[in-house]
Amino acid sequence: MLASPTADELVQLRRAVAIMTPDEKAKAANLIDDQVRKIADDAKVDPALFAIFINGYALHRRNPR
Repeated sequence: MLASPTADELVQLRRAVAIMTPDEKAKAANLIDDQVRKIADDAKVDPALFAIFINGYALHRRNPR
């Protein structure tokens, strides 16, 4: 089911993206699981939430509408 992130989830996602390096941001659709987990751990965010966000981004990049 598709749903928008809650206010708390959005804060977490913003925190995770804020600590990403420019290279990680540029290649976000190609990050491997270990990289996603490290970013989530470093940002102290829910790793599953961040993984879902990155997955959704990767899917969008591969199949833009």
